[in-house]
Amino acid sequence: MSDKLTHLDHQGHAHMVDVSDKDITKRTATAQAILVMRPETLTKVIEGGLPKGDVLATARIAGIQGAKKTADLIPLCHPLMLTKVTVDISVLDECRLEVLCTCSLSGKTGVEMEALTGASIAALTLYDMCKAVDKGIVIQNVSLLEKKGGKSGDWSKQND
Repeated sequence: MSDKLTHLDHQGHAHMVDVSDKDITKRTATAQAILVMRPETLTKVIEGGLPKGDVLATARIAGIQGAKKTADLIPLCHPLMLTKVTVDISVLDECRLEVLCTCSLSGKTGVEMEALTGASIAALTLYDMCKAVDKGIVIQNVSLLEKKGGKSGDWSKQND
């Protein structure tokens, strides 16, 4: 892994990295976000007892849309033709939900930012849909869990 920041040119100016000479490879990344809420809020999420409707389905769709819009949100991020985006939301315990977003494509640049954006947008949507009953929800641990493919190879948070 290089210690060089690739989004800075030799003068230190920000620029979009030229990936035209890179090989097309299958690339996948998975990111997570954790939401901490009151147990009664989580119960309402699971049982569908919130006024805004199906919170989990809406958050999954929002996460997919967020991943697809990453280049519009993050400066210098390449617009990518994602071939798959999944958003999985699971209960960790009586007051925590985990959002996992996995993005895949065959391309010249990685999908880490898309996975992170998808997980973040899904978590923000969960907050938005639950804030009427619990404004104290905390979104934490937004992080990359793993990436596969590309010149730098595979990476896992577990092995870092």
